[in-house]
Amino acid sequence: MRGLRVLVTTVLGFIFGVICWLLSSSGEELGAAIAWSIILNRALLGFVIGISAWKINYILHGIILGFIVSIPMAVSAIDVKGFKVFLGTLIMGIIYGFLIELITHFVVKEKKVEAATPTS
Repeated sequence: MRGLRVLVTTVLGFIFGVICWLLSSSGEELGAAIAWSIILNRALLGFVIGISAWKINYILHGIILGFIVSIPMAVSAIDVKGFKVFLGTLIMGIIYGFLIELITHFVVKEKKVEAATPTS
């Protein structure tokens, strides 16, 4: 079941990466290196969400990891495009992390592991 989760989150990350690239390239042509950087960063976000073992609420999980994984891309964007793009990259990372986790939660229904309680 874990392998299916990693596959679904990574594919969703790739799909959201393409969407992110298309949204960011509206108005001007982006180079191939920047396009692939955007797509692969979002695919990496999906992969990290899929392999993460944090035992926290799934919505919070996607939001936190979306923020963390987006930091390197946001920092590199601040030199080229400025603070608005930096902030937008972080916010979109949070949104994509949230969406990846939300969709995966309903597509891959993982069974909860309950702690064994000793019976006397």
